[in-house]
Parts: sequence; C-alpha cells; structure tokens
Amino acid sequence: MAASFGVRLGALLGVSAGARWPRMLAELLLRDPAHAPWSAAARQRIGASFPHIDLARPRWADPLRVLLQCLWLLLVRTQPVKPPVWQMPPVLLRLHVPALRGWRRVQGWLPQFDRDRAETLIEGAADHSRWDHPLLRTSAYVVAAALAILCITTPFSLAAQAVFVVMLWVIALIMRQIPGPVATLLLIVLSVTASSRYMWWRLTSTLNWDEPLDFFWGMLLLGAETYTWLILLLGYLQSAWPLRRQPMAMPAALHEWPTVDVYIPTYNEPLKVVMPTVYAAVGIDWPRDKINVYLLDDGRRDEFRRFAAEAGVGYIVRPDNNHAKAGNLNHAMKLTNGEYIAIFDCDHIPTRTFLQTTMGWFLRDDKLALMQTPHHFFSPDPFERNLGMFRRTPNEGELFYGVIQDGNDLWDATFFCGSCAVLKRGPLEEVGGIAVETVTEDAHTALKMQRLGYHSAYINMPLAAGLATESLSAHIGQRIRWARGMAQIFRLDNPFLGKGLSWAQRICYGNAMLHFLNGGPRLLFLTAPLAFLFFHAYVIYAPAIAVMLFVLPHMAHANLTNSRIQGSHRHSFWAEVYETVLAWYTVRPTMVALINPGKGKFNVTAKGGLVERDYFDWTISLPYLVIVGLNIAGLLAGVGRLIWGPSTEIATTVLNLFWTVYNILLLGGAISVASETRQVRLSHRVAIRLPAVLHQPDGRLLRCETIDFSDSGCALAVALATGLQRDDRVMVSLWRGEEEHAFSASVISSDATQVRLQWVLATQEERMMLIQCTFARADAWVSWTDGRKDDRPLDGLHAVLRVGVLGIVRLCQHATPAGGAASRRLRNSGAWLRGVLPRQPRAPQ
Repeated sequence: MAASFGVRLGALLGVSAGARWPRMLAELLLRDPAHAPWSAAARQRIGASFPHIDLARPRWADPLRVLLQCLWLLLVRTQPVKPPVWQMPPVLLRLHVPALRGWRRVQGWLPQFDRDRAETLIEGAADHSRWDHPLLRTSAYVVAAALAILCITTPFSLAAQAVFVVMLWVIALIMRQIPGPVATLLLIVLSVTASSRYMWWRLTSTLNWDEPLDFFWGMLLLGAETYTWLILLLGYLQSAWPLRRQPMAMPAALHEWPTVDVYIPTYNEPLKVVMPTVYAAVGIDWPRDKINVYLLDDGRRDEFRRFAAEAGVGYIVRPDNNHAKAGNLNHAMKLTNGEYIAIFDCDHIPTRTFLQTTMGWFLRDDKLALMQTPHHFFSPDPFERNLGMFRRTPNEGELFYGVIQDGNDLWDATFFCGSCAVLKRGPLEEVGGIAVETVTEDAHTALKMQRLGYHSAYINMPLAAGLATESLSAHIGQRIRWARGMAQIFRLDNPFLGKGLSWAQRICYGNAMLHFLNGGPRLLFLTAPLAFLFFHAYVIYAPAIAVMLFVLPHMAHANLTNSRIQGSHRHSFWAEVYETVLAWYTVRPTMVALINPGKGKFNVTAKGGLVERDYFDWTISLPYLVIVGLNIAGLLAGVGRLIWGPSTEIATTVLNLFWTVYNILLLGGAISVASETRQVRLSHRVAIRLPAVLHQPDGRLLRCETIDFSDSGCALAVALATGLQRDDRVMVSLWRGEEEHAFSASVISSDATQVRLQWVLATQEERMMLIQCTFARADAWVSWTDGRKDDRPLDGLHAVLRVGVLGIVRLCQHATPAGGAASRRLRNSGAWLRGVLPRQPRAPQ
C-alpha cells in the first residue's frame, strides 16, 4: 500500500519515489536542502505541482498547504482535463450564413417599415364583416386550434427546433413594430405557442423516471413552471384588451344628482395624515345638500372629535372594533342614508372632480354597483425610495391599476380595492354590507355583488392620491394581508365554483387569487439549480443545448409580449425583484389560509411614519441572506464541477451557473431594498408644476410656478432674482379652478432661480383651501408620469442586474460596521484562506 502510494505521488511529482517518498515529503515539509536527493529538474517539477509554495521563503502554514495539495492531487484528479468543444450540427452550419444574411436584411427593412399602413391592414382584416358569419368564424377557430396543437406537440430535432425558434422570433419582432390591439393579440399568440411548446416538451421529454432524486426535483420544478405558465395564460386573457372607459357626463339638472355619503375610516393614524383627506373631501364639487362627509374613528380619540366639529364633518364611533375596517364601514352604513357611498382611506386625498367623474355611469346603468379608480401615491414606497427610482420607474402597484383593472373592466370584473371608490347602497346592503369573512373585505364584497348579477366599472384616471408605506417591513405586512385574504376567498368563496359569474369573471377573480400563491414557485426558482450543483440531480433531464432552445424562446416571447402590454406601467424584469422580496413572507400565510381560512387577523398598514436614519433591516432580509448563502455555495460547487467534473457535463454546469448568478443578483435586489434610506419629512414634497404669483413685500407681483409643494411649504421657480432674505414675509397666489387664493408664507432661502417658502397659515379655512388648491386640484395628478420612459426589456434587465450588484455591495458595507479595520481583517482572512486552498498544477518550465 505504501509503495503504491509512493509510486503515485512520485508519478505526480515527476520523480522516482518507491521507498524514498517519505524522506522526500519530509524534505519538502522541513526545508532541508542539504539532504535533498533530487535533481534540479525534479525540483522544478515539484514547484509546478505546488505553485502556491515558495521554497526559498517558507511560511508557517506551508505544511498545511502541502498536505492539502497532496490530498487533492491523490484523491481528486491527477491530470488536467480539457473541456470538449461543442460542435455545431452540420445542418445548423449550413443554415448559419443564410440565416445571418436574412437577419441583416430584416434589420435593414424594419426602419423603412410602414407601421401605420400595417396597422390599418391588420385592423381592417380583423374587423371585416366576413367574420360575422358563424360558420366562417367557427371554422377559423377550429383551424387555429388545430395549428396551435400541431405547433405545440410536434417533436422536432434540435436543428428543426432552432429554425422554428428563429421564425417565431422574427415574426414577433415584426409584430412588435405594428401599433394597435390586433398586433398585440398576435404577439400573445406567439408567446402562448412558445410557452406551451416548452411546457409540452418539459412534460414529455425532460423527466428522468428511472432516478428517484432526479424525478423528485424535476417534478417540483415542473409544478412551479406549470403554475407560472397558467398565470401567464390567465394574465393574457385578463389584460389583452383594456377597456379604457371614459367618464360619463352628469345631467345638467342638479336635482337629478343622487345623494352621496363620503366615508373616511381611521384607526391609529396621526391627525396630520387625516386632515388633508377631510379638507379635500369637504371641497368635492357636488351640491352641498346632496353630500355628507363622515370621519369614522375606530380609535375613539377626542382630538379627532374636535377636529371633525371644526371642519364641519360628521363624526362616527362605535363601542368595539369588531371586523376592523369592514366593521367600521358597516356600522356607519346603519347611521347614514345616502344613495351612494364614496370611501377613501384616511391618507387618500380626493380631487375636487372625483364624484363628477365617477357618478355618471351609475345614472346610465341601473345594475352598476361599484365604480373603482386607481390608488395613486405621491410618496415613494420602499422600492422607489431605497433603490432611488421614484417617478422614473413604475411602482409595484401600477401594473394592477394601470393594466389589470382596465382589462377586468372589459369583462365586467373590476375589483373593489377598499378606497377611492363609489358603491351603490342598495346592492351593498343586499349582500349584507362590506364582507367580514376575510381580511381582504374589498375584493370579497365585489365578488359577492357580482354573483348577484350587479356590474362593476373602472375609470383609469388618478382622482385621489395617498401615502405609500414608508418601510419595507410595513410594505411586506400589507402584502401578507392581501395574500392571506385572497387565499381565504379562494378557499371560502372560490370564483371558479358557485353560481352567478361568467367564465371571464371567474378567470379575472381566480387569477388575482392564484397570483398571491406565487411565493412557493418563486422560492423553487431561486434554489432549483442547487439540485444539480449540490446533488447532481438533473431537474431538466435533457442536453443543455435543448434546454436553451426551448426555455429561451418561452422567456423571450413572454417578456416581449408583456413589455408590449404593460410597458407604460411595469418595466421588464422588475416583477422578478418584487416577487423575490415577497416570496418567503407570503408562502406560509397563503398555505395556512388555504388549510384554515379562519386563522389570521386584519393588520392596519401604518402610514405617515418616519425613517429617521439609514439602516439595514437584518430581520426582514434574513431569508434572502440564507438563500444567497446557499446560491453562493452552489456557485462554488459549480466551479468545482467545471474543474473536476466530467467533461460531458460542462454545458449543463455552465447553464446552472448562469441561473445561479441570476438568482444571486435577484436576491441582491431584495437585499438592496432592505437597506432602508432616511425619510424624515412628515409632509411629503410633491414635485408638480402649478401656476403661481409671488407677492413681494414691496408690492411687486412676480409670475412663477411651483417646483414642489406640501402642506408645510413650497418651492417656486422664478425667472429673476427677487432679493428676498430669510424670514421675509410674502404671499403666494394659487388657483382652485377660476378662484384665486393667496397664502401667507415665510422665506427659507432665495437665489436667482428659486425661492423656498414655509407656509404661515393662521386659520383652518386657510389650511383647507391650501389643500384644495394643491393636492385636490382637478388636474393635480394628470401629468405625474410625463417624461417617464417606456419600457425597453434589455434596459430593464440591465437595471435589475445593476440593482442586484448594488445590493451585494450594500450588504458588504453593512456587514462591516467597524469600517476600514473590519474590512481589512475580512480581506486578509479571505486572502489567507485562498492561499491555503489547493490549486491546479502548472506545466513545468
């Protein structure tokens, strides 16, 4: 045994060993050149086998280095293995040049493409009267279904699959250039074809039934992919053709206008947050004898009672807090009698035209029970603030209010969202008031009314604006409640079951509920490559080139199509970051709600708070850190497979490594959001340009416009220097429609281009009018997205990856709070560890 061991060591070191190997190893460890029996050539070969050891300058850890290197050389691999070069199939080699030439022709032709003419031709063909014939329409459906099944299920060779993929992609790029909804539908058809073909291939060709470990991991991943494929299809049905409903004019005769009760529920929010909402509600343009504003105070606070009396609004309390917000609203319904009920969360400030814009449809449709408008936010949420993308990138909720609700409206399936909405009292009382069985009482209430045959509607115009959640923990808490509530509805009042809903309404409600079950699949996607890197389990049992030819078209077409549908309201790849942040926290509540829907309680979302300092939320980010650690370990294991593993697995290993790196960067984005930045303003400044007039102390008037404003001050853009000094008193004129109102202010600072002011308001009437001239203007939020770029998928991918790198950097910064000394110790420890680990031998000189 010793002799064979010595022979192998000698062969590795390039010397004859035999019985002499213990002495040679001791000589190497003890640095005793006087007794060295080896030649210069042998020493050179020894140095090549131990490249991280300097024989002339011994170090105290060299014996450990030698032992580890010997074990590595003896037990792991004995000689370098060159990775095989993948040979392109002959068919692809023959197609390569003509395909490249054709692609260049398409690139040269696209700029000359007449998009408007193409849109006219496609829309005209789709609207032609021949499609009204039932037989022709049915025949077209049958032929289309047969072609779809053929494209999805026909097995191709790899070369044929490559040609098919290229053809689909070229058609998609051409369709992308054509405006109009019909071209969007064609893109959806291409995406569904590519994704369904991928799922068919996964189900029929990529499961290893003979290996239990491969089969187990493969089925888990296939289940997650099936879920995302189903959500993709339902999402296309839901949002392919937004209705884009416009307001309906009110009758000229005011006596025909109905009575409206305005409810503003509150529980533990500070009065400063509630005041602007009440002031704006009082200023809504509606006949004074037909509107009543009520502050519903579940906190039963004396200062709120006094404020309501001063503001001239009703004040309602109840003896308990049963059923939280739903119970608060239901209690108020028993004490008021308006024909309609407008509901605003206590931080949502309505514009003066809210009722005139929304109420016209009720007078036209007797069966209309709900009119919903978007939830617009004038303060940044944690993603926007911590990532520095406020007003440059659509926020997390904008996809729902900008695309999905408009799509729901086409199918008469608009959800009630708890605020910024009007409900008809009769249908609401018919279903027993606001639903109390679940913690998402709003969507459940709409579902109940629609089961009785009532209609809902949506106007995609920001007619109210509120505060977003300040911290990531509060944001996640709010989403947990939504996820739990939707899972409760799915369990207790499943839209796919029961009576009263059309098939489209079932899809819209069902997709909204299924969407909140995405935590489990997302966690699987974040860890799936580790099955191969750690356990050598093939989650997709197919060659790497086949995986790329099937999965890349599925992902590329889905991103291209969703960019077309959602581009103004959700930039590409940002959904990956949002879902990654929420995944861990929504898995348990949704699973518990599906098993025991009565478990869990309503939690109020905190608003109007402060983030007094920069900090890293270690508690919230702990799950991400664990998964990042696993992925980094998988990355190292994958690098080891590249070096020491079989050459036939190099392509598969590289594919899994790319997947792992992408997951690490996504998790880096989640970590970056957990790095909270300061937010110390109680009064948020809103950057909107409004016309204004500055009344200077010497009586001169200067036309200007606001740079930003809040309920505590404003900044004015001026064309020339005013000469104002700090603490000078001025007046600022703003407009509410045709009415001009002047407000007293004190100068904070002034220069040649702007003047910063702090309001000095003496009476409640002045504070109320300031809100109505700023936050509650009819056009306050119309220009909010002006100047924002539309989505470009590659730019979105680059932005998400950049945020991921930023997150890893932030993590390193927060992990070394002691500053430079701790960082140096960490670097030195890493350098020492790298110096001790075994290394690949180099070729002898």
